[in-house]
Amino acid sequence: MKIIPTKIPDVWIIEPRVFADNRGFFYESYNHREFTQKIAPDIQFVQDNHSRSGNGVLRGLHYQIQQPQGKLVRVITGSVFDVAVDLRKSSPNFGDWVGVELTAENKQQLWIPPGFAHGFLVTSPVVEVLYKATDYYAPEHERCILWNDPDIGIDWSGIGEPILSAKDQSGQFLREAEVFS
Repeated sequence: MKIIPTKIPDVWIIEPRVFADNRGFFYESYNHREFTQKIAPDIQFVQDNHSRSGNGVLRGLHYQIQQPQGKLVRVITGSVFDVAVDLRKSSPNFGDWVGVELTAENKQQLWIPPGFAHGFLVTSPVVEVLYKATDYYAPEHERCILWNDPDIGIDWSGIGEPILSAKDQSGQFLREAEVFS
């Protein structure tokens, strides 16, 4: 696998080695030994999640203030603009964001360590997103940052009004949110 750095240390794009021919393709989507040797030595994934969304849906920016989740995100159908926001107050990158296009075609994955908010915008008619998580979902600890917080300034590529859940519509501004130390 090829590991590509982003502008925020600890957030990585992972590009698998794909073996393709006239029959189709094969690739290793996750290898624990390589992942822990090259990216995050103490990581153990405990949960796999699968979501399906339509065009224009924006999910996020989600995080868990306790039981924080690291996420390894990939797309198996369609495409998204995937975003990670650093919520670690002690980080020199606090409040900074990274955005990556993840598609079924490019097969890239995004590693988002614990301490970050995560969200994505669907840029295809439909998308299916798979992600591994390092801790269990804990709704009582879930928090949401407002997707269009001007202090973060995420460039969602000139979209109009996205389709949001009620929870995502009522997200907090970063300056008011509970964050990591």
